[in-house]
Amino acid sequence: MGLLVFMRNLLLALCLFLVLGFLYYSAWKLHLLRWEDSKYDKLGFLLNLDSKLPPELASKYANFSEGVCKPGYASALMTVIFPKFSKPAPMFLDDSFRKWARIRDFVPPFGIKGQDNLIKAILSATKDYRLTPALDSLSCRRCIIVGNGGVLANKSLGLKIDDYDVVVRLNSAPVKGFEKDVGGKTTLRITYPEGAIQKMEQYEKDSLFVLAGFKWQDFKWLKYIVYKEKVSASDGFWKSVATRVPREPHEIRILNPYFIQEAAFSFIGLPFNNGLMGRGSWTHNIQREKEFLRKLVKARVITDLTSGI
Repeated sequence: MGLLVFMRNLLLALCLFLVLGFLYYSAWKLHLLRWEDSKYDKLGFLLNLDSKLPPELASKYANFSEGVCKPGYASALMTVIFPKFSKPAPMFLDDSFRKWARIRDFVPPFGIKGQDNLIKAILSATKDYRLTPALDSLSCRRCIIVGNGGVLANKSLGLKIDDYDVVVRLNSAPVKGFEKDVGGKTTLRITYPEGAIQKMEQYEKDSLFVLAGFKWQDFKWLKYIVYKEKVSASDGFWKSVATRVPREPHEIRILNPYFIQEAAFSFIGLPFNNGLMGRGSWTHNIQREKEFLRKLVKARVITDLTSGI
């Protein structure tokens, strides 16, 4: 009797194993077939990009002249290029930041785990979580990202750059003395402690200072800056950092880590590694990032000026 029970259990286990194996194999084959017959790559991006609009967008924006701001155009075209694209989160962290499950369970740069008290203290002082009232009132905004490479030298594109509604600059990219080539307007300067401008006179007027937090020390540093406290050099920074930023609290923002997470895992396709930094080839990751940006520039979703693309 004991042998019969054992054999019965063994057969049941084998049957369950075969069923699970069949389901796994079928799902794998369906996945392969989906992408073999699809016009999208493994990450979900359109394989063949050109600057020609899809018919549904071409008819909608047919009456817009070249260079004119087109409401909803960028998000509509981005959805065509990358159907999984969505923007369900605010650009900057606000006082509802604890509700965002996508960032709550990950440490920086992909989340806010362990930073709740610091972020709460910062936001209680800054109070503003959006762009400026003037920009928020626009029904359509033309945006440009100005990179830090030397490709703009002697190009005299400054006036063209300043014509955009939103001009984004990164880290300590200089402006003063180079206005003819890079423009003099800055809407957002996105940086982190080691990348921030250290000389007060090099900051341009009327720009928002945006922290992209890559490690827990970055949020601690921003709290020092917001409350005008003394910055400690022993807080784990890998190089010297700015000890002051000539901005009032209401001119300071925190970039939502959701977008860093989306860019890394959905757009560029970095290995997930449980939401931690440090896995994969750095060179390979940079190449993926460049390819992603090339696709967006080629399709005119964004305008980008940088030597790296």
